[in-house]
Amino acid sequence: MRARGIEMASKDCVKVAVRVRPFNKRERDAGSRCVISMTSNNITIQDPRNQQNSRTFTFDYAYWSHSGFSRNKDGLFVPEEAGGRYADQANVFHGLGQGILDNALHGYNATLLAYGQTGSGKSYSMVGNGPNKGLIPTLCERLFQFIRNSQDSRQCQVFFSMLEIYNELVIDLLSKASRSAGGLRVREDQQRGFYVEGLRRVPCDSAVQVEQLMEQGTRTRTTAATHMNANSSRSHMLIIVQLKQIFSKECITKQSNINLVDLAGSERQRSSGSEADRLKEGTAINLSLTTLGNVISALADMALGKKVVHIPYRDSVLTKLLQSALGGNSRTVMIATLSPADICYEESLSTLRYAERAKRIQNRAVVNESPTERLVKELKAENAKLLLRLSRLGQEGRRADDETKELRRLLTHNELQIRAIQTLWEQHLQEALKDWEMQYATITQERRMMQMYPYIMNVNEDAQLSGVVKHFIQEGEWDIGLADNSPRALSIRGLGIQEKHAVFSNHQRRVSITPVSGSKVIVNGTSVSKNTELQHLDRLVLGSNSTYLYIGFPSERPGEDWSRYDYDYFQSELAAAEGIHIQSLWPNQTDPSLLAVFYDYIKLMPMVTEANQMSKELKKGVEFKLEIKNLAMSDSKGHDLEKEIAVRVTSVESKQVWMWSKAKFVNRKFLMEEVYQQEVVGGEGADRAPLPRDRDPFWDPLEPLHLGSAHLWLQSLAFRIPLEEQVEVVGPEGTEEAILQAQLVPCSPTGLWVTFLHSTVNKIDLHLRGGDKD
Repeated sequence: MRARGIEMASKDCVKVAVRVRPFNKRERDAGSRCVISMTSNNITIQDPRNQQNSRTFTFDYAYWSHSGFSRNKDGLFVPEEAGGRYADQANVFHGLGQGILDNALHGYNATLLAYGQTGSGKSYSMVGNGPNKGLIPTLCERLFQFIRNSQDSRQCQVFFSMLEIYNELVIDLLSKASRSAGGLRVREDQQRGFYVEGLRRVPCDSAVQVEQLMEQGTRTRTTAATHMNANSSRSHMLIIVQLKQIFSKECITKQSNINLVDLAGSERQRSSGSEADRLKEGTAINLSLTTLGNVISALADMALGKKVVHIPYRDSVLTKLLQSALGGNSRTVMIATLSPADICYEESLSTLRYAERAKRIQNRAVVNESPTERLVKELKAENAKLLLRLSRLGQEGRRADDETKELRRLLTHNELQIRAIQTLWEQHLQEALKDWEMQYATITQERRMMQMYPYIMNVNEDAQLSGVVKHFIQEGEWDIGLADNSPRALSIRGLGIQEKHAVFSNHQRRVSITPVSGSKVIVNGTSVSKNTELQHLDRLVLGSNSTYLYIGFPSERPGEDWSRYDYDYFQSELAAAEGIHIQSLWPNQTDPSLLAVFYDYIKLMPMVTEANQMSKELKKGVEFKLEIKNLAMSDSKGHDLEKEIAVRVTSVESKQVWMWSKAKFVNRKFLMEEVYQQEVVGGEGADRAPLPRDRDPFWDPLEPLHLGSAHLWLQSLAFRIPLEEQVEVVGPEGTEEAILQAQLVPCSPTGLWVTFLHSTVNKIDLHLRGGDKD
């Protein structure tokens, strides 16, 4: 185990590992096929549409965690057979985490990056789940175990920081003070490089304390996201473990930063059509990941000997903070996580290409000294020289002259400076520790209340963030909404949440919810408008998409597994209430592509709801509606062909209609959030002129609209028989959109085909771009 870490420390190239996870429930339901195979450190991915087309990649480490495992009595996932190929959490730590730890103990900065699409297993690899602890908690356990067992003269101090980067804002997850609209500032120093100004560092003395801090940070991460329902797939999480080692005998101090980065989901965005949207797609969606890719590409080209004029570290907050990890002073490892399912082929291939570029990067790591310690050491060295000079002057009998006075003045000044540095440092540490203890007391109190009262807990798209926010329903009536100025108020934030949204009642061990007039409350997929009694494990949706699971009184909680009530369960239940569920749509189909369309539908449902709420609050007069679109309505025998998700966009006033693709809607929705953030959340833009329609993400410039398709049979032309026929133009939902009068005449005397088309509009004027209705 130690040998691998030392071997890793002898090289400065970025190490890259790839891990393949098992199928999730969605992929199993879709009948997905595994398109990834692994031999030693070689990864081969096969195109599901063309089995002859495959790509092979080679990395430093490869972990097969897709199959060949079972759960033991302690809840750990382990290989089914001794010596099996399944890579469990301990195996991954042995290969990656131990090397990171050893590098830090040698005095080097060390960085671990987790990269991959949302749901590919990044958070599981980094944090873990239940007894299957990930790289971060295991690394901290081993670090404190080493400190306790260390036999040499070193003294160790450990400091913990945790931050989130969302939409270029930096949020300190261990401090309430940083949750302002602008977040924390990123500064640059000649010695330190880029750093976050005012980032809280909490001194730690055990792995248990680190786990408690991570729990607190995860809670903050969730509550900070609720206003825009931004989930973890759109934000980066960065944990910094700072290790300070003081070797008293050698008079040496080593300081190492261990950066543990869980990057945002790397969904591959397809081109959305117009040139303007392609431009926005590259700049608006996951800007920091795009910039990170540019930095990695530039560094990879530099490693190959190509001339690189500029490395765009400054183009995003993420790349500023990772400058030392990529091409700088750090030993760096990247773990790329993959879904092996055929429906995730494009995202997995993109991840592999990204990781292949990263492994070419070369860093320049050196052993670090603390800037503060270096200054104190220099002041002490200077004082030693001053004392030596004073001693010589004393021996010469010249104690009262001006030189002696000046030396004593310098000595006093240096001593005061040393004392001030040490006192300020201790004061900061004590303040951070006291603040953390106060915040963690809240978590301890929460655990006691869980054993006394019913409560609702949040359900997030990222399972790691589910269940960390709890609102307890004690005896009596409790208002729930934006307002928090009442002692009997439960404060929640989110799109569509009113000041007073609903009232919870807890009387005689019966809990009910009563919506306030005009508020949106959904219980188990059904909208409610009057007092409704709640049962254990009922599902609640408040406002646009604030999702909660109701947990009844302790006596009502049997030992069942609540994990099945995940985010997908909520959305599937809402879709079923609208008449959209897999059995009714395609009862006799097992085509994975059709099931993938269904899951696309439930994934976009909350986003469409949020877009409608933002349009309503901003008075845009635009309505969004999901549709399942047939790309070709039917073949010659009337069988349905390929389907995809589209979003129908309608102007309430003019009845103008647009059809947006999935990628275009996701892109535009991100830009809608930016407008909403500026004009509503940030309190800005009250007097700002409205955006022109060609720049407003809620609207679309006029463009051709595909109304539908019609089949015109041309067999009669083979016999030179004129054709005159009336055919229906059928839209994506099978509705009649127009009548097409067609007249075909065979060859003219000059040999040219003559075709006459005439349309009689039924619902939509075919001659108007943009699809204005009559």
